[in-house]
Amino acid sequence: MSLKGLSAVVTGSTSGIGLGVAERLAAAGADVMLNGSRAPEQAEAMRAAMATKYGTRIAYTAADMTKEADRNRLIESTVAAFGGVDILVNNAGIQFVSKVEDFPLDKWDEVISVNLSSIFHLIKLVIPGMKARKRGRVINIASVHGLIGSTKKAAYTAAKHGLVGLTKVVGLEYCTHGITCNAICPGWVRTPLVERQIEAIAKEKGISIDEAVIDLLSEKQPSLQFATPAQLGGLAVFLAGDDAAQINGTSIAMDGGWTAR
Repeated sequence: MSLKGLSAVVTGSTSGIGLGVAERLAAAGADVMLNGSRAPEQAEAMRAAMATKYGTRIAYTAADMTKEADRNRLIESTVAAFGGVDILVNNAGIQFVSKVEDFPLDKWDEVISVNLSSIFHLIKLVIPGMKARKRGRVINIASVHGLIGSTKKAAYTAAKHGLVGLTKVVGLEYCTHGITCNAICPGWVRTPLVERQIEAIAKEKGISIDEAVIDLLSEKQPSLQFATPAQLGGLAVFLAGDDAAQINGTSIAMDGGWTAR
């Protein structure tokens, strides 16, 4: 599937899921604006390596998703570099774990701000350009926690449920303008954050890393396998293409059967 001639913004794309999505979009021919919090020399090395590997235009903008000026700069920089934003992948997110009665109010506000409010603001910024070009793809990286709940994840679950709802509204409001908005809902993905959870399980239970992986997955993900950033990127490429033009306002789980229970 070719995305040649299209431009994409992928937030939180210097590692994990975001990087996997950015790489698959670039491999499909899209010009990609990377975003994250890397030291300038690291960001430039990553940008240059991707541009060489995929032969597309790759740029980088460091932007704090909670700051209006940074969000504006991210979109303005993409328009300046590539002429517009055809694909917006909202991937940046944070997590905090605590029971409701102990949940710090500042952490609640921060999780909601990054995982939900910032996404609304970015979508609002790109919609006018997409309407003018009569084509656009908004892809929200939600979570299985946008479909179900888990204990100690009140803010994250609330934000991801809100994101699934926002996805439906954007899809409905702009479906006659050639614009789609869909959510991808991953289960367990072996990112650096999850890697630390695996190591913690192994240490706590005195078991091997391989045993800790099965311990983690068996609780919720029936396939006993992680989804990979590359697989999630492949789904994003499909949703960004013409074959997905009539998929709109929906949420697609990639969770090894987690939500099928």
